[in-house]
Amino acid sequence: MKIGILGTGNVGQALGLGFATLGHEVKMGSRDPQQEKIKDWVHQAGAKASAGTFAEAAAFSELAVLCTIWSGTENAIQLAGPHHLAGKVVIDTTNPLDFSGGIPPKLAVGHTDSAGEQIQRWLPDAKVVKAFNIVGSAHMFKPKFPDGPPDMFIGGDDEGAKAKVIELLNNFGWSVIDLGGIECARYLEPMAMVWIRHFFRINSVNHAFKLLRK
Repeated sequence: MKIGILGTGNVGQALGLGFATLGHEVKMGSRDPQQEKIKDWVHQAGAKASAGTFAEAAAFSELAVLCTIWSGTENAIQLAGPHHLAGKVVIDTTNPLDFSGGIPPKLAVGHTDSAGEQIQRWLPDAKVVKAFNIVGSAHMFKPKFPDGPPDMFIGGDDEGAKAKVIELLNNFGWSVIDLGGIECARYLEPMAMVWIRHFFRINSVNHAFKLLRK
């Protein structure tokens, strides 16, 4: 599959490397494809990896992954071109973090709306699925914990799109729990804050969520 990664930070690099490791063709999109960190990532990811603009990565993709910081997300989508993503599955990994009050951040959107819902509105013809936002980039691909694989909670309006994302997540080493529509991002983004606040308290990224069943 051709995967477009929109964003060049730790999340985009980790997920892009994971997709390339699984044999997918991956193009990382950014405002400046000539950045040294992007060249280093392409070299690390291997022959199936390349880089381009946001628009080039979106047009290339059969499935896109949005990995931008929240403050740059809407602009990145406009640069990518919503028409390039029409009809495609878009995995939304973003969290609407507000650092204006310092660290740890707070959520800029919540309760009656979410980043996931806003992104679906900005991409009305795409099939947005919220995923990968509740864990740090170090454990996004093939997470290994003593008690077994953690759970990834997802949400999205299109059942076929979610089925495709669940298959990909399984290949990434995750158990998956589908919470429902894209409005469930209202709960997944605060869930990410639980992960983030715990990180700042213990200064470690080595935690993830697991739903216990009886």
